Amino acid sequence: MGEKSVLQYLQEFSEVFDRMVREVLARNLGGELDATAAPCLSEKLSALLASGVQVDTASLLAKQMAFEEKQGELWQSASKAMMGEKLEPVISEAPGDKRFKDSDWSDNPVYSYLKQSYLLNSQMLQSLVDSLTFSDPKAAEQVRFYTRQYINSVSPGNHLLTNPEVCREIIATQGQSLVKGAENFMRDLEQSPAEAFRITQTDPTAFTLGKDLATTAGEVVFENDLIQLIHYVPMGETVYQRPVLITPPFINKYYILDLDAKKSLVRWLLSKGYAVFIISWVNPDASLAAKDFGCYMKEGPLAALDVVQAITGADKVNMAGFCVGGTLLATTAAFLKARGEERINSLTCLTTLLEFSEPGEVGNYLSEQMLPLLEQSAERKGVLDGRIIGLSFSLLRENNLFWSYFIHNYLKGKDPIPFDILHWNSDPTHCTVACLKQYVHSTYRDNQLQFPGGLTIDGVEIDLAKIQAPAYFLSTLADHIVLWQGAYRSSQLLSGPVRFVLAGSGHLAGVINPEDGGKYPHWINDAERVPESASAWFEGAQQHEGSWWPDWERWMAPLSGEQVKAQLPGEHPDYPALQAAPGSYVKVRI
Repeated sequence: MGEKSVLQYLQEFSEVFDRMVREVLARNLGGELDATAAPCLSEKLSALLASGVQVDTASLLAKQMAFEEKQGELWQSASKAMMGEKLEPVISEAPGDKRFKDSDWSDNPVYSYLKQSYLLNSQMLQSLVDSLTFSDPKAAEQVRFYTRQYINSVSPGNHLLTNPEVCREIIATQGQSLVKGAENFMRDLEQSPAEAFRITQTDPTAFTLGKDLATTAGEVVFENDLIQLIHYVPMGETVYQRPVLITPPFINKYYILDLDAKKSLVRWLLSKGYAVFIISWVNPDASLAAKDFGCYMKEGPLAALDVVQAITGADKVNMAGFCVGGTLLATTAAFLKARGEERINSLTCLTTLLEFSEPGEVGNYLSEQMLPLLEQSAERKGVLDGRIIGLSFSLLRENNLFWSYFIHNYLKGKDPIPFDILHWNSDPTHCTVACLKQYVHSTYRDNQLQFPGGLTIDGVEIDLAKIQAPAYFLSTLADHIVLWQGAYRSSQLLSGPVRFVLAGSGHLAGVINPEDGGKYPHWINDAERVPESASAWFEGAQQHEGSWWPDWERWMAPLSGEQVKAQLPGEHPDYPALQAAPGSYVKVRI
């Protein structure tokens, strides 16, 4: 018999695969989904489009005519290419678009036509959206966001028969890539929650916490329902008098700040002579459903601050927070200030929002249409499933963090490669339903933190303007979760001296950019008067090559007091070593 075609392999495989999917859906998802969720969302989005929208008909007609003209050119070009002529493309992908790097997308007439037709139709759909004027800017942003999601989802590279690399793989493996891809898909489907699909981005068995990641020596010296507090072993006989306490985001694991030895911000701080403590958040279940944002503050940074001061005897502590951990930390600082407590020596906010008028694309998930669906899911389980959060963040960079893995894992049938940051990214933490509601309502929905008393915790009014401790704000240029312009406005809510630094790259890579071999630059503006706008700040900023870490250390060192004798974790009689770092909370996976 001759060699089978791609279609023959697909025909043989489709019936078996269809049965497998139905069995898993019936077993894992049956009875969990709220059947009204999708219609509800559809109706609300339809209403969104129907109200307060005007169409620039002249612009739309002009773009339609240009589209039809280009389609005619493409058809003529494709016909000539099929006859062997070498022609210039009618349309090309944007610079940096890696989806069409395979040579067949340009050299093979069929695939070239598929690509160009897709690009022309994408351009036309985007033009349609651009011709709409919305009375509500947030509605316009949502429509653009979901239009982009749709356009990228229907790329010809995302389908078996229209991706040249996939077709070659099917023939080369005699259809075994289909089998392997189906196995990968079924595994991910079985491990996904009802509300979201969890795609494997890296080999989950490639790293072990405490062995490959989170290896810096330390001890858990305190724990409560929400945190374990890790005290790290000092690297010298002396440390600065005022220690560093780090609050990571409570929707992620802390070890993004302690990956391998080279990329560990924790290890680097220890090497500079600081006593370092870090909060490791619990991965909560339904038993903690009632823990709200105020509880996270009191049982998180506030409780940890008490312990750190008791262990070190320091009058004040340098405190740092990452992302939502920075939001929580600033809230803590305002809470303490309102109670007349001067216990925070300095405040470092890494990629942190305090003013939420420009929340970035994350805001599309927390809109009037989407937020009730998220809360409905969280109320049913007692927590918002961390895999939903993970998928949401991946879809902010859908081509890089979702569709590329869809093609690699399922269409090509290959296993994902080990990568430490993606291992962390695939290891999310749940968020309690009470915390989700209080946090999202007071920030993304109502933007209350910018107003004195906009948020009240235990009868204490939160007023960020009363924070007078020196503050260091680090944002990143290509951050898709916390826009740097929003972080800049956030820094202006505080009353004390603020140093704002902008780093290259994105939300993670821009922060985890080590002093030794850091790939990305950073920008500093040392003007005597702080510019009011982010654009004015950037115009006067100077670019510096390499990591921002040394700048942070030069800023913090003069604030940290004299060198004193270092204490080993567990030496304090009231806070003995409970277990070795990284502790047990961080090891609980979903």
